[in-house]
Amino acid sequence: MAEAAVKLTKKEFMSTQDVRWCPGCGDYAILSCVQQVMPQIGIPREKIVFVSGIGCSSRFPYYMNTYGFHTIHGRAPTIATGVKCTNPDLSVWVVTGDGDALSIGGNHFIHLLRRNVDLKVLLFNNKIYGLTKGQYSPTSDQGTTTKSTPDGSLDRTFQTASLAIGAEATFFARTIDTDPNHMKETLLRAALHKGTALVEVLQNCVVFNDKVFDPITSKETREGNQLRLAHGKPMRFGKDLKNGLRLNGLALEVVTLGENGVTEADLLVHDETTKNPTLAYLLSRLSSPAFPTPLGVFRAIVEPTYNDEVYRQIAEVREKKAAKGPLSLNKLFHSGETWTVA
Repeated sequence: MAEAAVKLTKKEFMSTQDVRWCPGCGDYAILSCVQQVMPQIGIPREKIVFVSGIGCSSRFPYYMNTYGFHTIHGRAPTIATGVKCTNPDLSVWVVTGDGDALSIGGNHFIHLLRRNVDLKVLLFNNKIYGLTKGQYSPTSDQGTTTKSTPDGSLDRTFQTASLAIGAEATFFARTIDTDPNHMKETLLRAALHKGTALVEVLQNCVVFNDKVFDPITSKETREGNQLRLAHGKPMRFGKDLKNGLRLNGLALEVVTLGENGVTEADLLVHDETTKNPTLAYLLSRLSSPAFPTPLGVFRAIVEPTYNDEVYRQIAEVREKKAAKGPLSLNKLFHSGETWTVA
């Protein structure tokens, strides 16, 4: 624990391994931001674990000077749940991709969110399978042409945010690889959340899906295509923040301040702490070009964590059993229906 008293820097969280991602990959920006945020959360390296599945993103544990597991495809949430429940004092992070989490690992992923295990999940979303050379993924846009969909993908796109909110995630946020300041702010918010904190990082794949997020990231268009969420603030965006979102019945609509009598008072105010998931779900359905893409914290609510509930239940059961007399493992083994095999 001596290291906890020493102020760590990004350098202490950098491993000696060569970083093996394609030049220009958005993963580099994410790695750098995580290494900068880790010292700020005030946890010594020996109490931090990174768990990954399979994919380009899943090389992450090799590049962090902490403990880590490079596990199997889609199963990182399962391994991480075991780590956290066995060692509740550890800070456990899951690193996954849109294919790893939402395809083969979809079932593990939604139940992790439902249970609210105290884990931090970084989901790198580049809308493609990069490691296996450019097949379409669950988040690929409909019509995407790839090696596995040469005439265009027919699948309807999985919206990570909608899936997370539907699974009752207690914390969901979205950031982007081209804005390191926003990413670090978002990662720090996730680190401080008690429960499953999911951060989707929109990340460019320069080889197989280059510029898929250009409408959101390019200097020419990003102003009108990004909605920066801020708790307690009206939802405004665009040049000089002249545009905003207004609730019209059960749907959101884009309005312009000053036109047709629209004022800031007409705009929807963001509330990330409401336990009703309706607002967060409405935001999860927004995307360019009809709407701006929301960035920031969609939802952050307080609920009991699965790992805390496990230990609470164990303590209650032990107390009940102890009231009936001394506990005996031998007695347990020979209780109930037993038989002898001759």
